[in-house]
Amino acid sequence: MINQEHEVVNLGGPQNSGPMMSTVVNIQTETVVPDHIVWSLFNTLFFNTCCLGFVAFAFSVKSRDRKMVGDVIGAQSYASTAKCLNIWAVVLGILSILAVIITVVVVITAGVHQARGHL
Repeated sequence: MINQEHEVVNLGGPQNSGPMMSTVVNIQTETVVPDHIVWSLFNTLFFNTCCLGFVAFAFSVKSRDRKMVGDVIGAQSYASTAKCLNIWAVVLGILSILAVIITVVVVITAGVHQARGHL
């Protein structure tokens, strides 16, 4: 049993005394960078408050262009800006819609009260 352990130790060591050489293979993995172009297009068509949807769409296209060239850092930067602009476009769009709904309800309610007063 002692001989077997000794043999395993000898087998595990380097076979020659020359310098060890290694080969490194760099495999480029494609980094997924979301460009938010569909969201930006939706905001351009429906929630374009203060033209934020259009500006977000422009940044999304820039992000896609950077990604095609291979500039991952630039693509991430433009995508981050597009995401921020899209969030603001949605928030301001929803607030604008709510403001219109509240204004319409208040005007209709005031009109109904005024009409009842004249009867």
